[in-house]
Amino acid sequence: MDQREEFSVKYPNKIYLQHGKTDLISSFLHQQDFLEKDEKVIATEKPGEGNMNFVVRVKTNRRSFIIKQSRPWVEKYPQIAAPIDRITVEANIYKLIRQNKTLRNFTPEILLNKSGNFILVLEDLGKGADFTYLYQKDKSIHKEELVTLVGFINLLHQIKSEEISEVPNNMVMKKLNHQHIFYFPYLEENGFDLDTIQPRLQAIALPFKQDETLKKKIATLGEIYLKEGETLLHGDYYPGSWLRVMSGIKIIDPEFGYFGRPEFDLGVFIAHLKMAQVKQEFIDLVFENYEMSSDFDQELCQSFTGVEILRRIIGLAQLPLDLTLEEKENLLKEAAGLIK
Repeated sequence: MDQREEFSVKYPNKIYLQHGKTDLISSFLHQQDFLEKDEKVIATEKPGEGNMNFVVRVKTNRRSFIIKQSRPWVEKYPQIAAPIDRITVEANIYKLIRQNKTLRNFTPEILLNKSGNFILVLEDLGKGADFTYLYQKDKSIHKEELVTLVGFINLLHQIKSEEISEVPNNMVMKKLNHQHIFYFPYLEENGFDLDTIQPRLQAIALPFKQDETLKKKIATLGEIYLKEGETLLHGDYYPGSWLRVMSGIKIIDPEFGYFGRPEFDLGVFIAHLKMAQVKQEFIDLVFENYEMSSDFDQELCQSFTGVEILRRIIGLAQLPLDLTLEEKENLLKEAAGLIK
């Protein structure tokens, strides 16, 4: 049974969008009365490599837009089950973000929300590229871009749960993320051979998988992650969620967003700058520009940085890191030292 058949069995009355099926996409949009009079779909294309969801750019004779559909699995790793209603949470978080006049400039407008079919139609922010190029040794980020990225989470973290009438509950997605951040990478036998990523990486990872003291600390951090908090987080604030387009920097994919501890977002942010080998002065710039609340726990933030580095190097959610084995080992040691 292929994925389309599996989807059809579980959701017999729901549409299953596919790349190259322009007529199917056009038919769906007509059924929703989304297309204007005399507007026709003329082409579709992949806007990039989506990790969690099916994503397609649709071009008509008048405009272009993005369609996302969630499936009961992770699009990039279909063997991993994922909550299909995550698209609803993503829509709710976009709505919260777009209530802020400044933040709305960073995110796409929702043009159509059909959660019954697990579909969102979003404004097309334009052709551009995400920031995953930063992982390459000869690439760097501009200081102004970094300040902009810090500015976004400064404003995002000002959105508090006490001010929101309906707080999105994203616990199912948090539990999925929890498994891949705080648990799965530290199993000695998890079915994922790291040597397929880089020869001898499995041996480099083993001491960290066998360090019971480290694993207990990570488990405690996982419990903190799962708790509810007061601050709206992006939940996956890394270069794959940052876009550079003609109109500036945009932020996408808040499907892991939740109300929690701001230390997590900032910790993840710093972790990816370290893995991208960004200059220390730029990392210092992040801390200088981030507006820490009086109860912000810098040690906790450092610990989340360490966990994110570990899980990205020895876990399933790999990155296109341009690092030697020795550089990865040094990063792993640094990461373990950050975890308190």
